[in-house]
Amino acid sequence: MRVISGTARGRRLKAPPGLDTRPITDMIKEALFNVWGSQVEDARFLDLFAGSGSVGLEALSRGAHRVVFVDNSAAAIRIIRENLDHCGFRSGFDIMRSDAFRALKRISSQAIQFDLIYVDPPFTREDIFESIMDTVSRADILAADGIAIIRSPRKKDMPSFPPLVKYRQGNYGESSLHYYCRCEEEPEDDGDISHS
Repeated sequence: MRVISGTARGRRLKAPPGLDTRPITDMIKEALFNVWGSQVEDARFLDLFAGSGSVGLEALSRGAHRVVFVDNSAAAIRIIRENLDHCGFRSGFDIMRSDAFRALKRISSQAIQFDLIYVDPPFTREDIFESIMDTVSRADILAADGIAIIRSPRKKDMPSFPPLVKYRQGNYGESSLHYYCRCEEEPEDDGDISHS
């Protein structure tokens, strides 16, 4: 697992142990950042269920203004700090050790919004995917032109959560990425993308 592009390009990252954290593959990470594209630069970025912090670190490396890492695991928080240090990042981030639902409530109460949101719940909790996206939607933390993406098991079907509208899905091995925007109506669908 490594940083793909930007100021920390090529840096190897540590991953916390355990079944609940599944290190993201380079193929999936590239798919994420291809969609976000130039929006990453100067973005306010939320990495929810951050695990190793790999996605948030990639955002920092590519010029995000500020990244908020949220994870409830002490081991994950320790690894995130080690990875930030290894990549040379001393500022531009906040780390919250918190249950994701409580973190969203706190963020919402401070009227903070993000341009980009990545949500990567543990695959061991099948009930969490809809409830966390519903909470993200109700928290009103995605900026008007923002994009939120949740990773789920490939077999998991994800609906829209108004005002967040699902407009795309990409399948990558055992995982799917579901793409959301704040839309009055559904944007033109680029179609589902599948990679074995």
